[in-house]
Order: sequence, then C-alpha cells, then structure tokens
Amino acid sequence: MQQTYDFTQLEKQIQAFWQDNQSFKAVKDTNKEKFYSLSMLPYPSGTLHMGHVRNYTLGDVVSRYQRMLGKNVLQPMGWDAFGLPAENAAIKHQKAPADWTYSNIAYMKKQLQSLGFGYDWDREVATCDDSYYKWEQWFFIELYNKGLVYRKNSVVNWDPVDQTVLANEQVVDGRGWRSGALVEKKEIPQWFVKITDYADELLQDLDKLKGWPDAVKIMQTNWIGKSEGTTITFDVNGTKLDVFTTRPDTLMGVTYLAIAAEHPLALQASKENAAIAKFIKQCQQTSTMEADLATQEKLGIKTPFYATHPITGDKVEVWIANFVLMSYGTGAVMSVPAHDERDWEFAHKYNISLKQVIETTEGNTDLSKGAITEKGTLINSGQFDGLDFDAAFSKIAEYLTTNNKGEITTNFRIRDWGVSRQRYWGCPIPMIHCENCGISPEKEENLPVKLPQDVTLTGATSPLKVMPEFYETTCPQCGSKATRETDTFDTFMESSWYYARYTCPTADKMLDDEANYWLPVDQYIGGIEHAIMHLLYARFFHKLMRDAGLVTSSEPFTNLLTQGMVLKDGAKMSKSKGNTVDPQALIEQYGADTVRLFSMFAAPPEQSLEWSDSGVEGAHRFLKKIWSYIHSNHDKIDPKYTLSLDKLSNDDKKVRFEIYSVLKQALFDFDKMQFNTVVSACMKIFNSLQNAQNSAVITEGVSILLRLLAPFTPHIAQSLWSELHFGDDILNAGFPQIDDQALISDNFTLVVQVNGKLRAKIDVSSELTAKEIEAMVIADEVVSKFLEGKTIKKAIYVPKKLMNLVIGA
Repeated sequence: MQQTYDFTQLEKQIQAFWQDNQSFKAVKDTNKEKFYSLSMLPYPSGTLHMGHVRNYTLGDVVSRYQRMLGKNVLQPMGWDAFGLPAENAAIKHQKAPADWTYSNIAYMKKQLQSLGFGYDWDREVATCDDSYYKWEQWFFIELYNKGLVYRKNSVVNWDPVDQTVLANEQVVDGRGWRSGALVEKKEIPQWFVKITDYADELLQDLDKLKGWPDAVKIMQTNWIGKSEGTTITFDVNGTKLDVFTTRPDTLMGVTYLAIAAEHPLALQASKENAAIAKFIKQCQQTSTMEADLATQEKLGIKTPFYATHPITGDKVEVWIANFVLMSYGTGAVMSVPAHDERDWEFAHKYNISLKQVIETTEGNTDLSKGAITEKGTLINSGQFDGLDFDAAFSKIAEYLTTNNKGEITTNFRIRDWGVSRQRYWGCPIPMIHCENCGISPEKEENLPVKLPQDVTLTGATSPLKVMPEFYETTCPQCGSKATRETDTFDTFMESSWYYARYTCPTADKMLDDEANYWLPVDQYIGGIEHAIMHLLYARFFHKLMRDAGLVTSSEPFTNLLTQGMVLKDGAKMSKSKGNTVDPQALIEQYGADTVRLFSMFAAPPEQSLEWSDSGVEGAHRFLKKIWSYIHSNHDKIDPKYTLSLDKLSNDDKKVRFEIYSVLKQALFDFDKMQFNTVVSACMKIFNSLQNAQNSAVITEGVSILLRLLAPFTPHIAQSLWSELHFGDDILNAGFPQIDDQALISDNFTLVVQVNGKLRAKIDVSSELTAKEIEAMVIADEVVSKFLEGKTIKKAIYVPKKLMNLVIGA
C-alpha cells in the first residue's frame, strides 16, 4: 500500500467501485429484513451547504450501518424542484425556471456523489418532471371524485402591482416584498383538500409514533388544536351569528361580539358607513400571520348592529376587530373582557364595559390591571351562580341545546389545506372550467397536464394566464370550448408523497406493490423547521393513499430524527451573514471522509453543531494517523491469523479488553443514533490498538476499527479493507460483535480512597481475596504516604471497583 493518505485519488477509486458494482441498488427481497432510510429531499438551489452535508451524512451513516447488519436497505434521493425561488431566480438571471432548476440538479448531484453517499440513483425523482406530477394530478382527481376536494372563495394577500398572491412571509410592513406596493386582502377562488376530515385521526395517531421526538408531536398536537366547547347562536336582527367558545362558563359576562373585517355583517355595515369601509380597507392591508396577530395593536370599529344574548336577552354591541379572521371558525367571537386578556385589552381601549362572572379561590376582583383568566365559581350569572367550571359547562350547554340556541361542539384549530397557488412554476391543477358544465376534472387519458417550459417571466403575473395555447381546451363533459385552470399546486403537494414514489419511480401507476414492501420509512431525517407543515401534510397524504388502496400502512415514517443546525460564530450559517463554509472547498482540501467525520463528531445529531476549522483539521489528522499506523504495521495484519487466547500476554489481553469494552458502548450508542460518541469510540479503540503487540490482536483490532468507521468514513474504510484482504466489500462484512471472552479480565483497576478522597488507582489480580487486596493497597508506595502515623479504623471494599480506607489520628 502507498505510504501517504492520498484521499483525492482514493475517494475517486472507491466511488467508481461502488458505481461499477451497483453497491447501493435496492431490490425487493422478501428473504431479508428491509430498512428504508430517508433524508428530506433538497430544493435544488444551486449548491450544497453544510446543513445539507450534515443531514445527508446522518442518513448515510444510518443506511450503511443497517446494511452491515444484514438488512435490505433502500436509500434514495431526489429534488423538491417546484416553487417560488426558481421563479425569482429565473427573473433575476433571465433564464427559464426549468433550465435553472435542471442545471442546479446536475451540479448538486455531483456534489452529493463526491461525498460518497450511498444512494440508489436509479430511483431519483424530480418533482418538476411530468412523469412524477402526472400521478399527483391523477390522485387529486381521485380525491375530487370522492368529495375530498372542493373550490371556494378565500381571502389572500394580493399585490396589485405584481398581480399575484403573496404568502404571509412575503408581506413586509404591509407591502409586497418585491413591488413595494400596499398589499390588499382579496377574495379569490381557491382549491382545498379536506384535511379536517382526518383531524381526529391525525391527532390520535401521534400516540403511535413512539420513534418521534416529543417536541414534534406536541407541535403537531397544538397545530391540529382539538378543543371541546360550545357553539352559541346570537341573534342579530333576525340573522343567526354563531360563535365557538371553550369557556361557556363565561357566557353571562359577554359585553360585545367581535367579527372579522370580511364577515358579511361587516361588509353590510360598510355600505352605509364610510368610516367602517375605511377600517375594513385598513384591515385588508395587515398581516394575518398568527405571530403578527398576537403582537399587533388591537384595533376595531363599532357597527350599528346589536346581538341578542341567548340567555339574558340583553343587547350586545357588535364590533369589527382586526384580530378576528374570517378563515378561522365562523369569523366571529364572543368577547368577555373580564376573563380574557385580548378582550380586556380591546375593551380597555374602546371603553367597553366589563362584567365579572367568575370568582377565583384567590378572591381577585381587581379588573383595572387585566382580566381574571383562571377558572373558578360562577357569580353574577343568575341560575348558574355557584357552579364550578365543569358543572357550568354542562348546565349552560344543556340550556342552549334545549332552547335551540347552541350545542356542544368539538372544534379543531386546523383548517382545510388550501393547495392553490397563483404562480407559474408548479404542477398544473388538472381541472377545467366550462360555461355549460361548470368545473370538471381532466380525463385520465389526457394526463399529465404538462407545464409549458419555454416561458418568459416578468414577475407581474403567471405566464399561464396569458398563454392561450395552455389554457384553451375543450370540456371533457360536453366537448365545447373550455378554459383550463391556471393555478398550480402548493409545493407541499409534491413533498407529501415523494417518499412513496421512490419505492416505484418508473411504475405506470401512482404506486405499485413495491410500495407496501418498502413502506413505511423506517428512519426519516430532517430539520425541526418541517415539524408541522411538511410532516403533517405527509401524514395526511399517506392516510389518503391508504384509503384509496395504494398503501396498507397508516403512517409514513416510523422513526424521525430532527437534526440541529450548523452554526458559525454562534449564528446559523447564511449567505446574508457572510459566515458560510463551502463544502466543495473542504472536500478538495481534506477529502469527503474528513468532512463527514467532523460533521458527525462535533455534536450529537439533534443538537446544533458549532463550526470549527480546527475540528476539521483534527478529523483529518485522525484519518492520516490510521493510514500511517496501518502502513507501518502492514506486515502484522493478516485475516488468516488465528487468535490463541492462551498464548496472549497480559498486555495484549488488556488491549482486547479495552477494545471490546469500548465497542460494547459504541454498539449501544449506534442504536441510539448518538454518532458523536461512536466516533469518539473509534478514537479510543485506535489508541488502545497502538499498544497491541500480537499480530492476531492487531488484525482483529484493525478489523473492528475499520468496520466501526465504515458508515462514517466509507472511502478510507473500504480502501484499507480491500488492501488488507479482509474482503472485497466492507459493506458485506457484517458489523463487529462482542466477544464475551475478551471482556473477562484477569485484572481490574481498583480505585483507592483514603477518607473518601481519591489517592491512587492500582492494577489488581481478580484472583486475590479482599484481605489480600487490603494488604496490597496498604503496602502500595503511593497510598502508604497518606497512612503514615495514622490508624486504619476500617477498610470498605466494593468488589472489583473501590477500596476506601478510613483512618484516624
């Protein structure tokens, strides 16, 4: 073998070996236990960043480990290729989004390959390929025919200059992020999928996900937001106004109702009141993001309407408030300012009366500083006085139900999934509008509805809206002229089922029988930022596919690892902060194995990793030391050597004991995915190995070290494995297992204390009795110094661990 560690040449050779041998090709094999390892697919932005490297190294370590355990492993890769960033880049670079996207895919694929990731590239998918989104369109039509898809008007952020819908995060200080125009709230038709039909199951099945972090499950639980309450009907001039509340015990304390700016009553009031019309216009130019709603100033305007209280018959003011959204619930809330902080803040601002109806155990009656939000006993509530929360809930609900003024209701915070996007670079929604027949789905034989790729983007509007060659079509029902839908799907649609398409990427149907062989994914890896939307939609999509007979499982991902961010100087790496590190430059300087090793060693997977140039250099030095050691001891390493335990020296037995002790912990840590401590174990094993003298022990130790390193640094491990004639492919070698004989030690290290203070560590034979060990300790040169002139009152011995000598004057 060559003397120096030439990682550039070595890594190219090993990658060629994998490619020639199709080492990572996944084939269905019912005789083996399958393992599906998956990392969240990247957006093809142009280049990999260190976050990508860490995420995909984690996935590759898991895949290689499971393969070495003898499992049939699938690890695919693809591209989340649709979306607004490609449109923005296309406008900036004057390049069609398709050209920009595919050139980025080609470059990023080479980067992934240079890192040695063991992907089955035959299963690669790009979500912008019509061979992929054809089946998404087909499935959408299936859902439409089952009544799980509908179209209705919905309020959106509208940029009047760019003539486009903006996501909440694209509205900056009330203006469009690109045009700078004041954003308007506009009601336009949108397509929705009924995720609310599955809300209860999505919530309940979280309990089945034992391999998911609790933090993610809590976030999804809160997002789904199941709550038990009461729907209460107020009468407004003969019109029913329904509100939902989880606190019917406070009903007698209602002093006003608040409705959304888009509520029909608000719009009715604006027709005859210029001030109301102006306020509604102002509300249309503010953010509807929950974080913004929570912190923005509470503003409102009184309407001429009064509601009739369902129990007392009192007249209650109706206000329009900027914190009520038409898209949530009924677009109206009952306000009890004495017992709700937001309602109190609003009432305090507009001098609306407060009525206390709950008395707490603390006896708090001071409403001048804020609301009394704790539950307690009802007061000032007529026939319900003296009831506690539970009793009041039941009695008030019973009264409302009996008098047809309300009912007990289970409500969910989650709303149906709006999948329409008024942009170009996305999957066309396969629906057709006909003046005679209304809306109809495209015929299956005409799928896919292909997205035109030869377009020029200006940013003003989607080119699909001005391309008659795209939108002019015929009605699938009556054959007359019709118009194709020009909205495209939310890109979460593509990322909600890509994991399933990997199992059968060339199938002439959405999924074939390979899906049920590989699914569910055994280990899914990705950032915590995807904890809600992507993971929730993927879970929903999986249940939809199950109910369509496409899969048999109910959840897509059995285990989930959410890895931490990569930081530099305490901040997340980003181009805007100028603190990025180019993975390609690191590969060229140190090699892929070094980059992989550092990214796994620097921190536990779920924690943030602080970038360290010296840490990278240290990882590289470690690999060079291994190469140098094996080169120097090449003649002592031979897989044909037979280990004879009775011929080993005590020093070599100690080396084996140390190696297997560390290995035992490393195997435990591997299963727990604590990869940083496994890398540390490799370093400890290497240190112990350097004390070995027997060739068979050296051979055994090197074999263990290379196999333990193989998932992390696959190039150097494979190269040395082959060079030393251990076998052709280390992936087929099997992971090292414990030799129980090696863990039986003739000696042990005894910790010696004097009056509880550590004074020495002594190597002791396991065959000595407690009395013999005590005599040995007392005679020890170091310990004896602490015993001079003292009387030993007691010797406390913990077998094979510790002896504490208690002394006195």
